[in-house]
Parts: sequence; C-alpha cells; structure tokens
Amino acid sequence: MDTDAEVRKQLRALLTGGNAHMTFDEAVAQFPVDCINTRPPHVPYTPWHLLEHMRLSQWDILDFIRNPQYVSGRWPEDYWPPRDAMADQAAWEKTLASFCTDQRALFEMLDDPAVNLYEPIPHGQGQTILREIQLVADHNAYHTGEFAILRQVMETW
Repeated sequence: MDTDAEVRKQLRALLTGGNAHMTFDEAVAQFPVDCINTRPPHVPYTPWHLLEHMRLSQWDILDFIRNPQYVSGRWPEDYWPPRDAMADQAAWEKTLASFCTDQRALFEMLDDPAVNLYEPIPHGQGQTILREIQLVADHNAYHTGEFAILRQVMETW
C-alpha cells in the first residue's frame, strides 16, 4: 500500500465530508436567499456570517500554507464579518464560490505528490500541511453541522 497516497485520499474525503457528517454542498443547497441575514433566536450571527467565517478561516489557513510573509489576522475581527454586516444575493454567492475555490486549492495540494504533507512549513512554528488540512476539515465539519442546525431552527430545509 502506498501510505502517502492513502493519506491524501483520506484527507480529501475528510475535506469533502459525507462520511460521518453532512457535506457543505448538502448543507447550503437551496438555502432561501431571503433568510441569509436572519439572526436566529439566541444566536449572535446570521447564516451568511457563519459561512463567511468559514470562508475567511479556510482562506487564512490556505494563505498560511502558501505565503512566506503570512501574518496572522486579528481575532475575531479578521475571521468574522462585522456583526451588523448584511449580504445580498451576490455577496452570498461570492462567499459560496470563494469557499469552493479555496477548497479546490487544498485539493490541488493533495493531488500533487510533490507537495510534502509531513515537512514543517518553512515559515511556521512546526505546523505541517497535513496538520493544516486536518484543521480546515475539522473546522469546516464543525461549522457545517452548526449551519445545518441553524437551518433546522429557522425551518429552512
């Protein structure tokens, strides 16, 4: 067995979802645009805020992997949209498209056997691409489930 190829295959499956949890595409499918700015009871953000947070966080990790001049953002300002920010349909679609584009960039890394998943990232503090992709997958799975619960509470299925 080619262990490296198997690890890459498993990471791809983890990023894609569907094994033990809902996929991102399933969670966002046919979400009503008139509800993207609705704040459910006792929740400090909207569905769009949550997806934009996922996008910003995934992009930040991707930037960390690729950019030797990477500078970590400020928490939470650089990882969540402003509390009063609203999205229209174009912003919603841009969030979804950008999330998918950045996820494809992670897939490209996994598909390239020349990308060493195990070596520390030169400008990091011991982090590896393996660890960063696992972090993205974990974060996305958590918030995809959260988004699904928001849909249940909002009755938008």
